[in-house]
Amino acid sequence: MARKKAPKKEYVEGAFIDQPITETLEQNYMPYAMSVIISRAIPEIDGFKPSHRKLLYTMYKMGLLSGSRTKSANVVGQTMKLNPHGDAAIYDTMVRLSRGYDALLLPYVDSKGNFGKVFSRDMAWAASRYTEVKLDPICRELFADIEKDPVDFVPNYDNSMKEPTLLPTTFPNVLVNANQGIAVGMASNICSFNLKEVCDTAIAVIQNGDHHIASTLLAPDFSQGGQLIYDAEALNKIYETGRGSFRLRAKYRFLEKENIIEIYEIPYTTTVEAIIDKVIELSKSGRFREITDIRDETDLSGLRIAIDVKRGTDPDRLMARLFRLTTLEDTFSCNFNILVGSNPRVMGVREILNEWTSFRCDCVRRRIGYDLAHMKERLHLLEGLRVILLDIDKAIAIIKNTEEDSEVVPNLMIGFGIDEVQAEYIAEIKLRTLNRELVLKRLEEAENLQSEIDRLSEILRSEAKLVDVILKELAEIRDRYASPRRTEILYEDVLPAEEPEQVADYAVTAFLTKEGYFKKITAQSLRMASEQRLKEGDEIVSAIPTFNRADLLVFTTAKQVYKAKLHEFDDVKASAMGVFLPGKLEMAEEETPVAIVPTTDYEGWLCFFYENGKAARVPLSAYATKTNRKKLTGAYGDKSPLVAITDGEELVVLTSSSGKRLLVNPAMIPEKQSRDTQGVQVLTLSPRHRLVSVEPYTEGMFENPSRYRSKALPAAGANLSDKDRDRFQLKL
Repeated sequence: MARKKAPKKEYVEGAFIDQPITETLEQNYMPYAMSVIISRAIPEIDGFKPSHRKLLYTMYKMGLLSGSRTKSANVVGQTMKLNPHGDAAIYDTMVRLSRGYDALLLPYVDSKGNFGKVFSRDMAWAASRYTEVKLDPICRELFADIEKDPVDFVPNYDNSMKEPTLLPTTFPNVLVNANQGIAVGMASNICSFNLKEVCDTAIAVIQNGDHHIASTLLAPDFSQGGQLIYDAEALNKIYETGRGSFRLRAKYRFLEKENIIEIYEIPYTTTVEAIIDKVIELSKSGRFREITDIRDETDLSGLRIAIDVKRGTDPDRLMARLFRLTTLEDTFSCNFNILVGSNPRVMGVREILNEWTSFRCDCVRRRIGYDLAHMKERLHLLEGLRVILLDIDKAIAIIKNTEEDSEVVPNLMIGFGIDEVQAEYIAEIKLRTLNRELVLKRLEEAENLQSEIDRLSEILRSEAKLVDVILKELAEIRDRYASPRRTEILYEDVLPAEEPEQVADYAVTAFLTKEGYFKKITAQSLRMASEQRLKEGDEIVSAIPTFNRADLLVFTTAKQVYKAKLHEFDDVKASAMGVFLPGKLEMAEEETPVAIVPTTDYEGWLCFFYENGKAARVPLSAYATKTNRKKLTGAYGDKSPLVAITDGEELVVLTSSSGKRLLVNPAMIPEKQSRDTQGVQVLTLSPRHRLVSVEPYTEGMFENPSRYRSKALPAAGANLSDKDRDRFQLKL
């Protein structure tokens, strides 16, 4: 029977009461989670998060859709009436939406001043008091007819003004600009597409629900350009499900005279600093000996990374390796998670366009309804005027013979059979407007109004005509704002195949010291060496012959194993101190190496011996990985302190704290496939004793080796014989 979880205790007025954890989550955590999902992190069908919408609407109300720019600080201050999250957060939002930052295909904010760059991690933007902004012309399409009630308005946080819940975007803005958000338990990552392709696709999907998306929506398009490696299957999956990934690659050219590779466009997902740091790291490790220097030469003309290479270097082959090992080629993972009616939904492109079309139809319907209501009001007034104009002298006589001002409107209503609104309108007409020309214009206006009312009413009655309005608007936006693709589609990967890295192979000896220093010394240097240089108080704990092409496994006190290539360590002489492994391999604080194991083929075994007398025999293949992982956790068991690691083939002598020795053949220890196995009991120990040392057995170590052997394990071992004791004392 399952045990129930103990309820959480809550302190109330000097006493604790029981409160179920589920109730706490429901009352305290869930409202916060829903607020982050609905009101902060996930974009809605208009393509905006609340922070974006509040900022742009504030700028619209400030009249920044036309005229000159204003200081960013002014906009930030005004936006705080809608967004109370602080000026820094608002300005950060503005920076991302600006033309200067260059994060969006269609920037919403026309900026002046230093707004940093999306491709730079370290380039800071200027303070808001130094920069200036206004709305970009594309924002006319975001706020189209917003005064005509196309969307709902709600009170702001202090109920002092109204703000729109959505913007009536006249094109599928949600697909045109990249958007990313992390909520509680979910996230959103929407790539950007070319405006012309999005409009063409939206028109095609509206006209034909079975339209093949990929025929018009060729591939994502990013403000940073670069190249997209075309994968039809991957893109179709994204279009259908809203999830998937594709690869982006930098653009480069080789300047032969200067012997420089110039990178001028990089993937949207990375930064200049990340690329340079990685190339420097790989160059220091000896992976790119062809590179002599790398510089960030980005200036006002645009991005530029310059890589100096040695004469005779094949730039295409070098770049092929850089694409594989750095973020010069990177992956963009899509997650089209969008709020529709306050419900987060992961949708494919077709479903997104259908939802946007439904939203836009509602906006157009409300806009037309608004226009109709105002036209009917105007026509109603003009119809009253038409009645008056049939006998204008009678109207003048009624007004002239009315004794009190308050009786003018009622008398006109009685005299001509019109309502109060019409009579009020007529009573306010000036005599000068009753000339023949103006009268004819008013009558013509009435006819035109009636014709327009009939047309708009027909649109509201016909879904097809309503859709035609949207199609016309999409075509106009496409023709007015379309721009060429920035990201090139690479239908075929034309880079040369990477040649295997040529690493010289020769005999070396790997040394590890007690303090964690490592040396790789060639056989020739070792023969010429007089003595090993060590840190004061340090000593060598491992000296293992191997080869330069071997992999190096470094086991640590944190029960982890770090993997490295031996050829990445420089050959040194015995007189050198060596490299400090915890620093080289970026180990955690207080984590130190306990053993090194070189291997070329991951064949054979390792034996782990623990203080409790247990031992584990694990195949080396358990540490082989298909990917170039640098660290594996759970490298060995954690139930008892580790005493030693041996190669799993040579005879070893176990010594207990009681002084007994046991000569063990590792082949007698059962093999285990799990790295973190606790092993089996090998040495029998009394409760107050433990295993203290493990050393390789050498010929002649004991006068009678069979004394210390056992036919079965576990065994207690034997005390040293008198002759063996004398021999060990002499050795010490």
